[in-house]
Amino acid sequence: MIKLIALDMDGTLLNKEKRISDRNYQAIQSAKEAGIKIVLASGRPLQGLQSHLEHLGLTGNDDFVASYNGSLVQRVGNGEILHQTSLKGEDAKVIFEISQQLGVFIHAFSVKQGLITHQQNTWTDYEAKLNGMAPTVVDFNTIDDDEDIIKVMMVADPTDLTSAIKKLPVHLKEKYTIVQSTAYFLELLHLESNKGIAIAKISEALNINAEQVMCVGDAENDHAMLEFAGLGVAMENADIATKALAQYITKSNIDDGVAFAIEEKVLQV
Repeated sequence: MIKLIALDMDGTLLNKEKRISDRNYQAIQSAKEAGIKIVLASGRPLQGLQSHLEHLGLTGNDDFVASYNGSLVQRVGNGEILHQTSLKGEDAKVIFEISQQLGVFIHAFSVKQGLITHQQNTWTDYEAKLNGMAPTVVDFNTIDDDEDIIKVMMVADPTDLTSAIKKLPVHLKEKYTIVQSTAYFLELLHLESNKGIAIAKISEALNINAEQVMCVGDAENDHAMLEFAGLGVAMENADIATKALAQYITKSNIDDGVAFAIEEKVLQV
């Protein structure tokens, strides 16, 4: 019996207008009424999830959220932190230098400075709009070595980013968790940051085992939580690798795929 449902946001719960459809909303409310915990697990910062948490009624001390791809896991109501990791300014500098060699843009989420980028660009502007944040242009070489950086992202046109990914140095892959969340975002995080760890922490706090968890996602940054879950669900619009990890393929994010999965695999069981 499923007791916890973890949902990715972009490409999963949200439609192409970046909204939660009425059917998805109702399915989530029905699951809540049945005593099932709903958790949003996203690459977004908490600020970019807040309105959706409020809309869904997930704002209590018994509600949990995983933001920054699992780098920050907390209770929504009082903000109590269950799990938190961060990189440092020295990491951002190293990644910045490599990004310059690969010919892609970069931005990062700094605890002190918020959303920062080395140069204004289309992809950082998109990130900023998505999360209701104003980006600050910063010379990455001037960032303090010990400044807390939650995550760093290489961002570019999908073709350029794909080319850059193929050229990533091996030592970078060994030192960081690296996941592609969209065709134009490559995220570099602390090695102990991923959505699987995040959902495991939340499950432990709720005394729920992995077999009682359903996770739903569409991209590489969802792989760890799909692997953790007793029931991993991939969207129809997910990439091939993500679908291969899932036990069930639901409809696409523009066809109420989250609602369909909840209705078919949770509420009717």
